[in-house]
Amino acid sequence: MESRPGTLSAFVSRAGDDVLPRSGDVIHVTKAASVQFAAPMLFRVIRVHDWPTYEGWVWLDGYELNASGDAVERRSIFVQAGGLRQVGKAPDPRARNARQPGQVSGNVRIRANR
Repeated sequence: MESRPGTLSAFVSRAGDDVLPRSGDVIHVTKAASVQFAAPMLFRVIRVHDWPTYEGWVWLDGYELNASGDAVERRSIFVQAGGLRQVGKAPDPRARNARQPGQVSGNVRIRANR
């Protein structure tokens, strides 16, 4: 896969760089990510945009979180991926429904109609 400098694919494909967040991740955004975040905030990622930017920078859509983890404002932020610190991982979608088809979970009582 050919990648051009400054694109998301170029950033992701380089070995040894920080891994980009994915939807559902909670990250700590500080001025290490961008000078506009002198006051740190928690941010839940909705989307990582594949827009051409400066090398190492990325646009993220998500929600600013308050101290209890509730979303207080939807935002788009432009940050250096290397300055982000992951606080919580997104749940693995494959683990959400780990039941096998035909497998009964819990006590199921069947009541016959008379």
